[in-house]
Amino acid sequence: MNSRSLPLHSEMPQVVIRVSGQLFQGHLPYLDQLVHSAEACRLWPVLKLENLEELDRAALLYLSQGENRNFAIASCPHFVREWIEHERDNASAA
Repeated sequence: MNSRSLPLHSEMPQVVIRVSGQLFQGHLPYLDQLVHSAEACRLWPVLKLENLEELDRAALLYLSQGENRNFAIASCPHFVREWIEHERDNASAA
């Protein structure tokens, strides 16, 4: 599906994907499949992270690079939001 054929994210119906516990590199193919399935159904995926306790660098990069591009993030723990912002700052400085 071409992203140009999709309506603006704010106009799309949403689907919530809850992520809790741990999010590591090995989980990312499955999470990415859920995100792409939502897009194929013309739904805007919202990752609800309120119960996320631990993640690795690959997961952090996935979240920081995909937010507002491939999905939204809701109910994000403070430490995860800080890490995402730190990663974005580092990427923009490079």
